[in-house]
Formats: sequence, structure tokens, C-alpha cells
Amino acid sequence: MIDMKKIIVLSCFVMAWIGCSAQNGPDSLSMLQKVYRLGEVKIKAATDKTTVDANEIERYNATNVGAALNILPSVILNEDGARNETTVYIRGFDLRSVPVYMDGIPVYVPYDGYADLGRFLTFDLSKIDVAKGFSSMTYGANTIGGAINLVGMKPHQLLEMKAKIGIMSGKGYETALNLGGNFGKIYFQSGFSLLDRRYIPLSAKFDTLGLEKDHRRDNSYHKDTKVSIRIGFTPNARDEYTINYQYSHGTKGNPVYLGNDVNTRVRYWQWPYWNKQSLYYISNTAIGDKSGIKVRAYFDQFRNKISSFDDNTYSTQNKGSSFNSFYDDYTLGGNMEFWSDWNSQNHVSASLHLKNDNHREHNDEEPVRHFADNTWSFGIENVYRPGQKLRFIPGLSYNIRNSLRAENYNSADGSISDYPANKNSCLNAQLSSYYMISNSFNVNLDIAWKSRFATMKDRYSYRLGTALPNPDLKSETALNLELGTTILTAGKLNLRPEIFYSHLFNTMQMVSNVQGDLSQTQNTGEAVFSGIDMNLGWQPAKILKIYGAYSYIHRRNISNPEILFTDVPDHKVFVSAEYRLIKRILVNLSGEYDSRRNNASDGSNSVDPVHKVINVRCSNSKN
Repeated sequence: MIDMKKIIVLSCFVMAWIGCSAQNGPDSLSMLQKVYRLGEVKIKAATDKTTVDANEIERYNATNVGAALNILPSVILNEDGARNETTVYIRGFDLRSVPVYMDGIPVYVPYDGYADLGRFLTFDLSKIDVAKGFSSMTYGANTIGGAINLVGMKPHQLLEMKAKIGIMSGKGYETALNLGGNFGKIYFQSGFSLLDRRYIPLSAKFDTLGLEKDHRRDNSYHKDTKVSIRIGFTPNARDEYTINYQYSHGTKGNPVYLGNDVNTRVRYWQWPYWNKQSLYYISNTAIGDKSGIKVRAYFDQFRNKISSFDDNTYSTQNKGSSFNSFYDDYTLGGNMEFWSDWNSQNHVSASLHLKNDNHREHNDEEPVRHFADNTWSFGIENVYRPGQKLRFIPGLSYNIRNSLRAENYNSADGSISDYPANKNSCLNAQLSSYYMISNSFNVNLDIAWKSRFATMKDRYSYRLGTALPNPDLKSETALNLELGTTILTAGKLNLRPEIFYSHLFNTMQMVSNVQGDLSQTQNTGEAVFSGIDMNLGWQPAKILKIYGAYSYIHRRNISNPEILFTDVPDHKVFVSAEYRLIKRILVNLSGEYDSRRNNASDGSNSVDPVHKVINVRCSNSKN
């Protein structure tokens, strides 16, 4: 019989040896220096984001982006909807309002605006930047609640290598390798990751029900593979040109519903493939001594297949509820940003974005339906510093979304017809003010008026026959306010509390009985999201680090108080303690508490348990 403890200990020592061989030495660099700077989207000298770096990703064994984001305040991790996708809510906003980017390239699904974060592996990332409420205008459209940017790595040494191998419960394993090299004017960075898990184990105290015969969660498998390649050319210290490629292949099952709600439909769904690939170019070219142009051009493709079966044998598709559904989406786009250190007091940037989204879908023996949108964004912002301790950051953008093609399928006669053309535009504006009271104490006040366009799904979906489309659906808007401060004490304590308030207008909500018993998404809603988030870092001793994050998020539906928001608890607490046993072994103990959250809009509740994780890892002592 395999001794799992011996395997884990042996793996730790092997990986410690690999890390020392590949990364140690007098030229060893910190993760901060290995960041792919061209992939950042930020306001120069601004405090507009929160970051999870590669060391933290490793420390918490966060194999996917959702798990990595979960350690931050005001980020709520959720397995969402009938598709069981890993998503997050940031200060109450879902991923349609907080788009996901890879090196500044939008990678969310064109049709519904979501991204299954469980399919995005993290081993080749240098960091994840999160902007909440106030975000740079150079992201483009739809950042009503912020933005999430996954930033890759850039090598600085002749040869850099990092490897990983691990095992987990549920007959799971993972392996990954990053390999890069910098030869002066030319560099390359590559990565490979594989995570395979056969099932999720259930507690021994779990009472098996009719649909779950043992303590292995049925149809809970998932397997994800990721490949990344980056080639860069740096002819001088200020110019850089890169070609990048990302490919992800996933396959997964969806565990069936085991509750007692008779109105909840039991789905027997599997994804034979969930594939995403991106090819993109990013460059920065200096103009004189104080200005430059940054260019991004990209092709992003998403394909997947959902298979719905008759029962838990996953072998037949004879019922009316069974089907094979295919998505074939792609996005072509690009943006250009001109920046200039106009003078010692001003750093100006102006950007132009164009994004062309295309969605194609069909079921077996049905014709393909086509949808296409064009989105334009024009933005400008400035960092104004009238003194050493004070700065103001105004920003303005104008966004336009045009429907180019939208086809309606009539299942009764198999015909295809066109939806009427539609168009929407909106103005965004924001202002951030920052004052450094001392080296250990600063304060910021931000105000932002942001918007989000309705997705293709918002406008055209029949929602499995329960709703009517609304092609003329307009954008949501929100007024976001934030008051925050950073406090440093004796270099050992770092505390950042923030108060936030978001007032949403024209919120897209389902209106019941619009035509018979059919509902429709309309711009009838008004809501308020408000609360507090706080993170704390404390190092009372050289061998001990303590981290804590607290969030209070309260969401009120002003227009329809009887319809409650779901999936976000009022309170979340995340704490961890890291203790260095010996020079190369760390013990990380972390725990999370979530208060009650609504899992249905009629007010029924569920209680999430306290999660406790003991994570042992081997690491280079310089990390």
C-alpha cells in the first residue's frame, strides 16, 4: 500500500532541490522583478488595485485564479449557476461587471461576460491585480465594478526554471514547469501546467442519498491543461515588443443536485471540452524622452461542448431535456495607449479600444446561430501632483456598443430570422485624490461613475423557454465611492481599512409575467452595495507572519425589496499564520468564515461552514 505521507515528504525535498538548483545564487531575483511589466494595466503612481503575487499563490496552494483571489477582502468565491462555474463577487459585483484580463487582454466569454476561473491555472502567473470600483480608463468598457488582470512572467537571467509536482485527495495530481531565458535583447518565457482530479471526497459523516451511493462525489471530476509561450525583443532600455500565446484545455463534470427542493431540476451535465486560446501582441515604443505608445492586438477564441444526459449513467440522451450544446466564440480587438510625462506634475494617458465579439451556438441537428457586437472605448486620464504629498487622478471615457448581427431560431419550423439592430453608448468619469500624511500614514478618496453594457445573453436569451429577449436593453450605471487609508506601524504592521458605497441605476432585473408567465430582463432596477473591507499584515517575529482580511458587504434592492440578492454573505473573515519551521520549510495555517447568504431570491438561506486548511510547503528561503 502506498504511504501518502512518505510521498508528500519526498516531493517536498525534491521540489526544494529543484528550486535551489534553478533559482538560487548571487543573481537570484525576487518575484517583483519577474513581473511582465507590459502586461500591467495601471495608473502611474496610483493606488488603484490590490495584488496577489506568485509567492502568495504558492503559499496558499491556489492552483486556480478563483482560489487565489479568495484570500483578498471583499472577494467572495462561489460555484455559480447551473454550470457550476468558479466565479467571484467583488464588493457585490459579479464577473460581468468585473471583467477578467490576461496581460490586459480581455479573456471573458463574449456571449455572457463570465469566465470560469476554475479553468484558469496560476503556476505561470507573476501576480493578479484587482481594481475595485476605481480602475484605470485604459482597461476599456464594462468595468463598472472594477477589473481583474492576470499578469505573466518575464525572465531576467540566462536560464530560469521552476517546477512543481503534487498529489491531492480524490485521486488527484498536478504537475507544472516554467522555463525562461533572457539573452540580452531577446527573451523567452514558457509554461506548462496539468491538474487532474477524479472526484471530490465527501465527509465520512455524509448520509448517502438516492443519487449519491458512496462518499465520492459523483461526476465531480475535472482535468485542466495550460500552455503559455512568450517571446520578447528589447532593442533598448525603453522599447519592448512581444508575441504571446496562451492555450487552455479543460474537461469536467457537474455534480448533481442533492437537496430537497422539488422545484430544482436535477441536471446530468458534462463538458467533454472547454478550450480557450489567445494570441496577442503587446509593445511599448518610446517617443522622445518623456512619451510613448503602448499597443495591444489580440485574437481570443473560446470553444466548449455541454452534454446533457438522461440519468446518472451518463450514457443515453433520449429525453427532451438531453442535448449536446456547442459554443464557438472568438474576439478580435486591440487598443492603443499614448502616454506622456507632460511635465514634473502631470502624467497623461489617452487610449482607444476596439473589440469585436463573435458568438456561434447550436445544438445537435440545429442550424448555427450567429451573434456579433462591436465595442469602442475612448479614454483619457491624468495623474496630477501639485506637491510631494498630494495627487489627483481625473479620468474620462466614452463607450459605444453596436450590435452587428443577432439571429433568432424558431424551433417550431427550424427557421432563422434577425433581431432588430441595437446600439448603446455611455459616458464614464472618475476622480481619485490621494494625500500622504506621513511615510506611515496616507488616505485616499475616490469617486467613479461607471457603466456596463448588456451582454448578448442579457439581450437575446430565452433562458430555456422561461423568458423573452429584450434587444434594446440599455447599460447599467453605478456611482462608486471609496474612502481608504494605509497605516504602517514600526515596519511590522500593515493595516488598510476601506469604506465603500455603490449606487446602481438602470440595473438589469428579471420582471415576471411580462407575457403570460414569461419574464424579461429590463432596466427597472436600483440598488445599493455598501460596506467595509480591511486587510492586515503583521510580522511579530522573523519566523512568523500573520495575515487577516475582513469584509462586510450589504446589498439592498431598492426597486424590488422583496427580490433579494444571492450568493454574497454579509460577513467574510479570512486569516492565516505562516511559521518557518526550518530554513526551507514553512507551515501555513489558514481559515475562513462566511456568514449566512441567500441562495434563492425568496429569502431561503444556507450556512457555509468554517473552512480550515493546513498547508505545508517547501520553499526557497529568499521567497
